[in-house]
Amino acid sequence: MSELLHQLVQASARQVGSHCALVHRGRFLDYHSLWHQIEQAAEGLAALGLKRRERLGIYLEKRPETIVAIFAAAAAGAVFVPINPLLKPRQVGYIMRDCNIRMLVTSLQRADELAEELERCTELEHVILVDDAPSDAIRKAIVWQDAVTAQGANRPSRVIDTDMTAILYTSGSTGNPKGVVLSHRNMVAGAKSVSQYLENNPEDRILSVLPLSFDAGLSQLTTAFAVGARAVLLQYLLARDVVRSCAEEEITGLTGVPPLWIQLSEIDWPEAASRSMRYFANTGGHMPRATLERLRMALPKAKPYLMYGLTEAFRSTYLDPGQVDRRPDSIGQAIPNAEILVVRPDGELCDPGEEGELVHRGALVSMGYWNDPERTAERFRPAPGQPQELCMPEMAVWSGDRVRRDEEGFLYFIGRTDEMIKTSGYRLSPTEIEEVVYATGRVGAAAALGIPHAQLGQGVVLVASPPANGTLDEVALLEDCRRNMPQYMVPLLIVTRETLPRNPNGKIDRKLLAIELADTFKSESR
Repeated sequence: MSELLHQLVQASARQVGSHCALVHRGRFLDYHSLWHQIEQAAEGLAALGLKRRERLGIYLEKRPETIVAIFAAAAAGAVFVPINPLLKPRQVGYIMRDCNIRMLVTSLQRADELAEELERCTELEHVILVDDAPSDAIRKAIVWQDAVTAQGANRPSRVIDTDMTAILYTSGSTGNPKGVVLSHRNMVAGAKSVSQYLENNPEDRILSVLPLSFDAGLSQLTTAFAVGARAVLLQYLLARDVVRSCAEEEITGLTGVPPLWIQLSEIDWPEAASRSMRYFANTGGHMPRATLERLRMALPKAKPYLMYGLTEAFRSTYLDPGQVDRRPDSIGQAIPNAEILVVRPDGELCDPGEEGELVHRGALVSMGYWNDPERTAERFRPAPGQPQELCMPEMAVWSGDRVRRDEEGFLYFIGRTDEMIKTSGYRLSPTEIEEVVYATGRVGAAAALGIPHAQLGQGVVLVASPPANGTLDEVALLEDCRRNMPQYMVPLLIVTRETLPRNPNGKIDRKLLAIELADTFKSESR
């Protein structure tokens, strides 16, 4: 039985070792080969000095070395930190320093771009380059093959299921990204739960299109490996690349976020791309009903799964495909091995139809935020309704999301209680965007807002005033944003105002601005 993350691969190697585990650009790896590479890499990383609980950063696109590094870190008793390859050096450097990354797996080009940030990472011991040749320009550089075959007295550490194994960084409401700490137990429970309701099996071919730094993207791997299925790695540029891969690889399962599904619903799906599709799943925001209907027509044999999740608990709810026609706007019910509660501000459970906060309890509740006890105490609190006699209460995730439950127990998303922006499947901190904007010196005051957008869920709008005794150059400011932010954070629109409204506390009145700009993207939904 698989209780540790890397044992998902090990168990499948024993049961279906000759089955294909990974496909990348025409290269195939069966489970025997994948597990051998993971074992070898775990030994090599330990020999290099990667110790129990130390962090291995992975700043790469999807490729076999990325997957091996993730599971080898787990097997070595260390903690892997997958860093979104879309992030700019500034954000990557923050993550590396925040969790004291000891070794970084990346490419020569990416390492060159990070050179200045790497110099500031004082605890970094090795930069492991997946390229064929090392670079004298990168301090502490070692090539992948030398790293994974390193010899030494150090051995992989003993691991139990409550040990931490991953830190996934997600935007925080106060600015810098926050690291969600996941244990082996969290990830294995998530893999088993999701693969159970998706009815995954060894014959499945799952297309991996979401970033592996995103919990739902990582879930594509863990659910595949949990049942001995095939994971097909794809870096797509256009929606047509996804459709073409579905045809070429005879994909049976595809999970995406609303912006991708909207694109996919607007192009033709040849019969070769749709005939093998057994299910498609949505996460990271509400899928528009028109998009869902177009997809069901394009993929007539596929079951639609509408899902809702939190990085802090990996996955929370799904809507059974048999309920989609009756309640297409529902986020469904709790996934296996989880309980989802709707709770009033006083901690009592809500009645049917009453709005409350979504609280998730169960094996998927993560270990909290890395090095941030205050935010952890705010979001991770005792689960409601526990006996007073318990000396060590069970902790649950208090999501900050407002939902309601109907008479039959189905949940409906209402909104956020904080100011986080949800766009293209990402949760963004307004403060993080504003910090980049202020650093340009081109604005006086600034507020980043999430405004309803039919395709993206929310579109980022920046409202800014000119700097003192100057004018605001919107074109130059937008260029600065593109240089210093990943594309999904860049404002779709900059609105210049001489002054920004303030509330009684002297803070920028974001709610008033959001009301005034609520119709900004309405024409784009027509």
